[in-house]
Amino acid sequence: MAQIHNPTHPGETLREDVLPALSLTVTEAAKQLGITRAALSRIINGKAAISPEMALRLESWLGVENGGRADTWIAHQAAYDLWQARKAGVPSVQRAAIPH
Repeated sequence: MAQIHNPTHPGETLREDVLPALSLTVTEAAKQLGITRAALSRIINGKAAISPEMALRLESWLGVENGGRADTWIAHQAAYDLWQARKAGVPSVQRAAIPH
């Protein structure tokens, strides 16, 4: 099975792609999103996750036509979170006995 690459935190996409494309500072973007600069800073530095509420804010802010779909942001966050969990080690569980 092919090794899947380590997905980037979605905050990195905001920091490296979205903010520069919009020529916005973190402070300006946070104001437009209706959140604190500290909250946005935690997200773009990978210290906080994209929550469903934040995904909806991004969707309203960027627009669906510009790649701002909330479900895309949530999927990006889930892929990152799952990768991190796998890297930490799969928990040991007893396999379910599923009748055939």
